[in-house]
Amino acid sequence: MLSPDLHALHRELQTELTNILAYWQKYAVDTRHGGFYGQVGLDNVPEPDAAKGIVLNSRILWTFAAAARHTRRTADYLPLAKRAYDYLDTFFRDRDYGGVYWSVDATGKPLDTTKQLYGQAFAVYGLSEYYRATKHAPALAFAKEVYTAMVKHAYDATGSGGFFEGFARDWSPTAPYAISRKENGESKTMNTHLHILEAFTCLLRVWPERGQGIYDLRTQVRGLINVFRQHIIDPATHRMILFQGDNWETRRTAISYGHDIEASWLLPEAAEVLGDHELVNAIKKESVAMARAAATGLAADGGMNYEFDPVTGHLNQERSWWVMAEAMVGFIHAWQLTKEPQFLEKSVESWTFIKKYLIDRQRGEWYGGVDEHHKIVGNTKISMWKCPYHNGRACMEMMDRI
Repeated sequence: MLSPDLHALHRELQTELTNILAYWQKYAVDTRHGGFYGQVGLDNVPEPDAAKGIVLNSRILWTFAAAARHTRRTADYLPLAKRAYDYLDTFFRDRDYGGVYWSVDATGKPLDTTKQLYGQAFAVYGLSEYYRATKHAPALAFAKEVYTAMVKHAYDATGSGGFFEGFARDWSPTAPYAISRKENGESKTMNTHLHILEAFTCLLRVWPERGQGIYDLRTQVRGLINVFRQHIIDPATHRMILFQGDNWETRRTAISYGHDIEASWLLPEAAEVLGDHELVNAIKKESVAMARAAATGLAADGGMNYEFDPVTGHLNQERSWWVMAEAMVGFIHAWQLTKEPQFLEKSVESWTFIKKYLIDRQRGEWYGGVDEHHKIVGNTKISMWKCPYHNGRACMEMMDRI
């Protein structure tokens, strides 16, 4: 492969970011009930009665706040960020028990009121970025409120560390978990901890003041990094263990290539924001090892497989939109650390795959994924999980790094 033209790549990503944001401005806004549609199909037709999730709303908030700051086109992008903030504050905020609901119905009435830590984390993430872009003090106060509730009710202070997965509305124990299977004893998950880490890192950028005891944000960020190093990342394979119990005992074994490559750049980012140079250097070494391990999930067409179960031998060959977005960033980050041309090639090849198979040139945005034969997987452009955060963030990260 010839050395890529990074200037041309930067221009392409800038155009794609603009296109992604324009899609959400045009098709996501719910003009009838307020906020944003909970679901929009591949044909860009909304499902007006679809429930609205905290993850989607928070990711829209983060994306448009970050885009306003990144592009300096505040007049274009801050209005949607404000719309997301206002909706989150009005309809998702639990003023009785703290934290945010998992979902509301199309009209904004609470639907699933459980306190899933994954959802709490994304609320903190979006609110922190909104404050970073606007300096709107109530947004920071809201982020601190959710953060405090998470630490108070969900932090495992017994010595094992980390956060438990989910609770009832009043933060009491509950049976259903959003990400894991409580019946299997899965009370702590890699996925939730990864997004708690990115959320707390974002909050630390705008709230560096020292707190007391376990509420000190720097202590929490450092603790989360240590949780990954000591319990979640397998030191032999440099892959992450996905589902664990109270004391980090493995409950289910699988390889998530997308999460491995995403964590390979989010962990160093957290260490850098923390400002611990010794930790940064240690994490960078682990980061490169994780990127090498994740690269084994790449297929000959440049796409990254979704997941592999070494117990059953089953390989999920879907090339998901979010996995491909994270592959771009993770591999260019590994190239920045090592200057090995193979990593830059893998990043560019990921973008080439996205352009060829995932971007909907006719109707906008990205498909949720394609299978190994490049047939479209999924039937939505917008859903509880399909959002502008992974692909929008990837464009911004890539441009910054270039």
